Amino acid sequence: MSLNIIERHKLILNKLEQNGFVNVNELSEDFGVSVVTIRKDLKLLEERQLLFRSHGRAIPANPYITEHHVHVKEKIHTEEKIRIAIEAGSNLEPNDSIILASGTSVIEFAKRIKHIEGITVLTASLDTALILSENPNIDVIQLGGTVRRSSSSVIGPIGEKMLAELTFTKLFLGVDGIDIEYGLTTTNIMEASLNKQMIKSAQKIIVLADSSKFGRKGFGRICGIEDVDQIITDSGIDEFTKKQLVELGIDVTIV
Repeated sequence: MSLNIIERHKLILNKLEQNGFVNVNELSEDFGVSVVTIRKDLKLLEERQLLFRSHGRAIPANPYITEHHVHVKEKIHTEEKIRIAIEAGSNLEPNDSIILASGTSVIEFAKRIKHIEGITVLTASLDTALILSENPNIDVIQLGGTVRRSSSSVIGPIGEKMLAELTFTKLFLGVDGIDIEYGLTTTNIMEASLNKQMIKSAQKIIVLADSSKFGRKGFGRICGIEDVDQIITDSGIDEFTKKQLVELGIDVTIV
């Protein structure tokens, strides 16, 4: 029995909620209608802001990120970021030499680093450096470079060259977007380049990201998912995404 347009739209949205995406060709086969009909369906649903069309498929929302100042972002998903920051602290060991990249989750982490013997921290974040400078038990290295005002952090070749001469046990990385296929991204291409060098300089890569970052994309690609060792996130992550990450060998910690 053929489906009318209302029935198709309801089933499309149900599939989208269950799987996180729908494919045009698969919907055409499932519903027994043409690809053109499905595309018209998706266009109508997008106009109602119920989904976002992208390359022969549709996803729940526009994945592309608009840049906001760090002081705006720090007021979003605050409770989740605090729980992530507390959990991140369990990764620290005596005599660790770590990199703290920029981002609000990383700043929350910096606020909660307790006394650990012999720890050294290099950071691109000006806010993080100021927070840690008040802790007499931590040696703080401020990365050099050009100040990016929106993130209150440094970027550029000076910092990249400095990182190339150093080795660290762990990198704690904040990102603007995590896409299973495309990888980790940020809204600034120069910050992405600096983050790439951070990854090269660290033995273990730990991503601090609240669940709103999944399925999103920024302008600058940092790396593929396969370069990440651990992701610490909150319980808002959907089971399908979690399963994909685990299958890729990533340690997913949910708080």
